[in-house]
Amino acid sequence: MPLSDDTPRPWLSIVGIGEDGLEGLSETARDLLSRAELVAGGRRHLTLVASLGKATLEWDTPFSASIPKLLAHRGKRVVALCSGDPFWYGAGSTFAEAVPPDETVAIPAPSTFAWAAARLRWRLEETVTLGLHARPIELLRPLLRTGARLIVLVRDGVATAQVAAYLNANGFGPSRLTILEALGGPRERVRTATAANFACDDVTSPVALALEAVAAEGSAGIPCVAGLPDDLFVHDGQLTKREIRAVTLSTLAPRGGELLWDIGAGAGSIGIEWLLAHPTNRAIGIEAREDRLNTARSNAQSLGVPHFDLRLGTAPDALKDLPTPDAVFVGGGASRDGVLDAIWQALPTGGRLVVNSVTLETEAVLITRQACHGGTLLRLTVERAGAVGNRTGWRAAMPVVQWSVTK
Repeated sequence: MPLSDDTPRPWLSIVGIGEDGLEGLSETARDLLSRAELVAGGRRHLTLVASLGKATLEWDTPFSASIPKLLAHRGKRVVALCSGDPFWYGAGSTFAEAVPPDETVAIPAPSTFAWAAARLRWRLEETVTLGLHARPIELLRPLLRTGARLIVLVRDGVATAQVAAYLNANGFGPSRLTILEALGGPRERVRTATAANFACDDVTSPVALALEAVAAEGSAGIPCVAGLPDDLFVHDGQLTKREIRAVTLSTLAPRGGELLWDIGAGAGSIGIEWLLAHPTNRAIGIEAREDRLNTARSNAQSLGVPHFDLRLGTAPDALKDLPTPDAVFVGGGASRDGVLDAIWQALPTGGRLVVNSVTLETEAVLITRQACHGGTLLRLTVERAGAVGNRTGWRAAMPVVQWSVTK
């Protein structure tokens, strides 16, 4: 029911709107718009409600620049229009960060994901949903496997072609793409193509891409386990090898939403697999050599975690002012003065520390630390079969001593 004139209300109403405009809004949403002193939104949103004749504020690019202008109208009756569901890859979260909850009300409309699933007859709970309006396209990489279904929001027609090219370049050219434009309104259009043969050059916003992933022969997705094959990483030899990496990740025990410090990041393999373990995980990598840092960044991009925060520096100085970690991995530099002391001081109660060593000097340091702080010492050896002349024998890799402890 419409709210009466004397009902206390927040000043900012966040209203989702679809391509069907005013006709598709609920009675409550239309009432909020009719009483508004200012309507804010993108140009397309404002066109949909132009018949109301309200004063308007069009969003800037970048969108964050609009927030101060919106806040300047605090106390007026303001409606902020968003596409579909404001809190599903929408602007709602940005408003929530800027305006206290008791000053806002939100009225969602059906999301683009809901419209797309309805057109495709897909179970939405079994479909991956992703927004790539202002996020790197590489985030697709860990999600790609034969049989996967994704609905991806993209900015415009150029972005649809970029997604198709990315799929093709990463061995998923046979994937079926459904281009869904302006769903739920008079401009709605639905077309299909494969990533390899994508040739739609007249795609208009708003647009979503539905993806049915199919790997080309000889291609595959990234495995969903710790200990990825070594050949997925570019490196100069400074790489935590597959078997040791699997044990290390298991010991670090990543959980969703946690932050890792990867000290002596090398090729970045530990931090990359930490991030692949859960989409909300974060990682900061510290590497002293710029060439290795660049290699780690390249690996992070190619394996779908471009948000890996890699920094040039040397511990312990590079650890100053970093956010508190949930876990720390040290792959190099543990014997340097002050490194383990700084890490131990930074770790919160319950924080995990894992240190790998291949030298006797660092091993001695770890034995001393284990005697002081407790935890577990583990010696890991790996042997792989290899050629010995015209026969086959075992070749041992350097043993790794690992100290792990929970503070």
